[in-house]
Amino acid sequence: MKKIFFFYLLLLVSTPSVFCQEKRPNIIVIMADDMGYSDLGCYGSEINTPNLDKLAAKGMKFTQFYNNARCCPTRASLLTGIYPHQAGMGEMVDKGPVKSRSPETPYQGWLSHQSVTIAEVLKTAGYTTYMSGKWHVGEERQDWPLQRGFDKYFGLVNGTSSYFEQLPPHQIVEGNDPYKIPENFYMTDAISEKAVGFINESKGAKNPFFMYVAYTAPHFPLHAPADEIAKYRGKYRIGWDKLREQRHAKQLKLGLLPKGFPLSEREAAVVPWENATDKDEWDLKMATYAAMITCMDAGIGKIVAQLKANGQLENTMVVFLADNGGCAEVIGENQLKGYVGDDKYTATLATPTGQKGSFQVYGKPWAIASNTPFRFYKQFTHEGGISTPFIVHFPKYIKKASQTNQVGHIMDIMPTCLELANARYPTTFKDNKIKPLEGLSLMPIIEGKTRKEHEYLAWEHFDCRALRQGNMKLVWAKTLKKWELYDIVNDRCELNDLAAKSPQKLKEMIALYDKWAAKAGVEERTAKKAGE
Repeated sequence: MKKIFFFYLLLLVSTPSVFCQEKRPNIIVIMADDMGYSDLGCYGSEINTPNLDKLAAKGMKFTQFYNNARCCPTRASLLTGIYPHQAGMGEMVDKGPVKSRSPETPYQGWLSHQSVTIAEVLKTAGYTTYMSGKWHVGEERQDWPLQRGFDKYFGLVNGTSSYFEQLPPHQIVEGNDPYKIPENFYMTDAISEKAVGFINESKGAKNPFFMYVAYTAPHFPLHAPADEIAKYRGKYRIGWDKLREQRHAKQLKLGLLPKGFPLSEREAAVVPWENATDKDEWDLKMATYAAMITCMDAGIGKIVAQLKANGQLENTMVVFLADNGGCAEVIGENQLKGYVGDDKYTATLATPTGQKGSFQVYGKPWAIASNTPFRFYKQFTHEGGISTPFIVHFPKYIKKASQTNQVGHIMDIMPTCLELANARYPTTFKDNKIKPLEGLSLMPIIEGKTRKEHEYLAWEHFDCRALRQGNMKLVWAKTLKKWELYDIVNDRCELNDLAAKSPQKLKEMIALYDKWAAKAGVEERTAKKAGE
């Protein structure tokens, strides 16, 4: 009897990885593209997002979570757990062909080989890795998902394209091969369907899986099925001023903002709704944008339903966020021709918003509404550009709905995944020295504890800059060309600039920003400007 007992004891001690592996969760990271802080129902919106609202109602909502102000830098940090400059993505993707890969630089435009992706690290820990959606961190084949740790991939390699068709030179691929667009194709639905297929593939597998689902919605062009657009037609004739007021009131009611928290004023360059011309077209644009988010939400519902059907939901962490705030960009003639081609340019101008062949943006007024209650929008490092909804649904750890005002950053996702996977972040990978991890695991927060904060968080993108340390935030907009200083906890709308009142604190934070800029590889011209 003693021999049998010691045999089983020896088995338990000698094979811990088998038992640990059975308990390790699946991980799904879902990201929207160009979606503002207030665009989900559970963050203040009137847009119909029942599936994300349900995840929030049974999970955890973060009120102070940050991205990197634009798609490429955010995706780089999400995938690698370091600042975007450290990952080679200080600005935008390089559209190639790449002339030289040595030495690597902070603004090179593809993922640095001195960084590792979540997929690369989790593969070494026995995870199967999937991706469905937008890549946009390297457009040459050697920089594509399958070359950076993913076992299977479907999606758009580039930044944006039509939702209904393939527009050269934009590349929709499956694995490393061109994808043949079927009839009745809609990109959002295709991303969802491929993700559901990957989940089905994982059913019954011994190894857990990691999946990155990167929707193109609701990034321009404004494209959605006609029946979905119709559901919102007329709802936005209240205009952007009233919409912001309604969303702000709902945010206060939901407790996303402290009681009495003000709404930032409408930007001077945006006309009051009552003075706007072509109100029906403005309504159509926002109705299409809302329909795009609803279609994405429906796809997320299918992903969750498949997890539940497979018996995987309990032990799967599902995370949702956006890559930047609402987008106030406009499309010039040359840029539009670059998207649709010279041969389609005239037809594009004549095609109604939302339909195949059109190529519209929803404009600055609606972008400001998307980012309620904050100032500014995509590419800016004021709160409107870098604040995102962040939802964590994880039944194994989160038993009831909760909300946290602890601060998180997109580069915290990598170390969170590593902790759950019992995986080790490498110092070298494929003969390359790997830069140290910058993110901190979110697991203490998810477990209901107080996490040790980052010493500071910093940003730079096309000369928009910021640094947050504790309650204080230093910020510089390329359009304002001056340093501002805010008590970001009590003044998150950045309305009361303390720079003149607190010169010593301003000086200290500028020095800290300069220190970070040197460490991260921010271009010297930008770092020198910090003292202006």
